[in-house]
Amino acid sequence: MGTYRGTAEAAWRWVLDQVRDDDGVWIPEFPGGDLDARWREGMYAGIGGLAHVLAEIRLSREWSPREEELAEVIAARVRESIDETSDVTFFNGLVSAISVLTALGAPGAGEAVARLLELSTPDGWPNDIFVPPRFREGTRTHDLTLGTAGVLLGAVWARRHEVPGAGDLAGIAAEVLVAEREEAPGGLNWRRVPSRFYEARSEAPNFSHGLSGIATALALAGAELGRPDLVEAAGAGAGHLVTLGDTSDGGFRVSASCPRVPDVEEFSYGWCHGPTGTSLLWPALRRAGVAEVAGTDVDEWRRRCFHSIRVSGLPERRYPGFWDNDGRCCGTAGVGDVLLDSGQHTDFALHLADVVVERAIPDGDGVCWRFVEHRADEPLLPPGIGWMQGAAGIAGFLFHADRVERGDARSVPRVDTWWALGG
Repeated sequence: MGTYRGTAEAAWRWVLDQVRDDDGVWIPEFPGGDLDARWREGMYAGIGGLAHVLAEIRLSREWSPREEELAEVIAARVRESIDETSDVTFFNGLVSAISVLTALGAPGAGEAVARLLELSTPDGWPNDIFVPPRFREGTRTHDLTLGTAGVLLGAVWARRHEVPGAGDLAGIAAEVLVAEREEAPGGLNWRRVPSRFYEARSEAPNFSHGLSGIATALALAGAELGRPDLVEAAGAGAGHLVTLGDTSDGGFRVSASCPRVPDVEEFSYGWCHGPTGTSLLWPALRRAGVAEVAGTDVDEWRRRCFHSIRVSGLPERRYPGFWDNDGRCCGTAGVGDVLLDSGQHTDFALHLADVVVERAIPDGDGVCWRFVEHRADEPLLPPGIGWMQGAAGIAGFLFHADRVERGDARSVPRVDTWWALGG
């Protein structure tokens, strides 16, 4: 068994050893720790995220009886939570439920779509995250991770799986975003939180919380629904995004915050706040029929994102705070997996996989990883378990790397990547 596969299997064994069956099947954030009950079904750190590892494993080998049973109990737990939740978010709410159930090929996504339709309002979805006194009562948010763009992306994904009501849901979310657009240099902008609710000092314009993710969702919705107005809006959003970026070395990277927040690293390179996530915008525009943004081919903008990743210095930990993370959200595994999905820079992606293998920490019959928060009194964090910031997500990347190394270029289509596979 190759190095990638062997480490992936060891990490997966370690994750399975952390699964608890008291109060339903769930996983803590760290061994011996806990996880807020609101997030236990979610795909970020909860049991739902293991569905995506199982999808990776299914392309690598057959499931074991234990894995078959785990898939069934995950689906059951997520379905049971749908009617009781008002959380609509991408990672922990109803969009997460759509993602988890479709990854497992399990029924129930239609119930999540129906619940999202039930909770919808003319200006978006309620939330319990942006609340007084910092935010005004009834605040809405429109980013991909917490708000309307995430609902739109989940609705488009559900529609592609022929889930009833998904087209209606996509239409509602799209209209909310269209209504919230603002004129900006080079095109259009969307605030994470509209200024009538909160006047932000800075915005995070990359994929997870800002313009890049919102424009991506609009482009895909425009293509899937046959809505040229949404495609035009997405292209205009990309037009503004490029005015914010650094292209000085032939790459493309946008500051993690605009204007920059003092004492925070100016550029990140991961899925969340860097060119890894923002690289997903350009194939979405290509799929929607947009050939150029600001006079430059969209494929060239994507190439520039990859260039910025390659010359950034990662995966070296060059100084405290630079690349102290191996996870999917803002670390090495997330970068490597997007590159493997693209079919480009495979050599670099496998180099990243090599480094992840080197950093694995033996623990019992498995392995795990520990990240660093250099600003904390105890900078070495306990080992994470889940999909986005733990061993589960890293294992998924290594299963993928093993397939690629063996000449199998297949990727698992997921709600946040399906349009960007293979070129």
